[in-house]
Amino acid sequence: MKKENLLYQLDCFKGVGEESLDILWKEGRLENYKKNQMILRAKESIPNIYVQISGKSIIYNLTHLGKRKILFVFGRGALLNEHVFHNRDASFYCETIEKSTVFAVSSEVFIRCMKDDFLLTKAVLDAQERKMWRLGHQLKNTVGSIYMERKMAAKLWKLARDFGIERVEGIEIDMNMTITFLADMLGAPRETTSKTCKVLTDYGLISMKKRRITIVNPERMSHFYKTGEILS
Repeated sequence: MKKENLLYQLDCFKGVGEESLDILWKEGRLENYKKNQMILRAKESIPNIYVQISGKSIIYNLTHLGKRKILFVFGRGALLNEHVFHNRDASFYCETIEKSTVFAVSSEVFIRCMKDDFLLTKAVLDAQERKMWRLGHQLKNTVGSIYMERKMAAKLWKLARDFGIERVEGIEIDMNMTITFLADMLGAPRETTSKTCKVLTDYGLISMKKRRITIVNPERMSHFYKTGEILS
């Protein structure tokens, strides 16, 4: 079973007992999703635990004006649920942004395995801690002391780190991103987002071509979002 069990290939489950992974695989199933298909909906009961096997998904919520605010972009190996231990309604939406395969298993089965395997419990806690850490950075970057250009630079630098492909021109973010998508990440109007992208392009920090964004120099990008200064 180990050869066909895709859970063994995920970094998030490294160190977890083989018996636990085999039970999860046997009791769970693979679900295929098209681009822009909903996996989780806010205010709906979620009986399963979902893990991203391939493709990418976003976690977002809606503002009081009904505008989408993207909180996370997740790829291979991500635990998509915001809670695991309690059968509560979902607080966020989860939607694919490209063709994806997701592993789904009953919460009851997952929790039973956690009780028998501390390393599985630790893997879940590690995943949730990483989410909290990322949320903390997002909140820090939301205050008015950071300019929109630095907010955008921080988010693009993070995406390049998680989903980057090395090119001659720099690090290309391996996903198609429209101005609307970027605006939803920033929580800003499209017009403001478009101007922000132009500023970063004029600074020589990014290049944009056919919905693809390349970080020209990750070190300069990192220095800019942290300090607001442009290295020569």
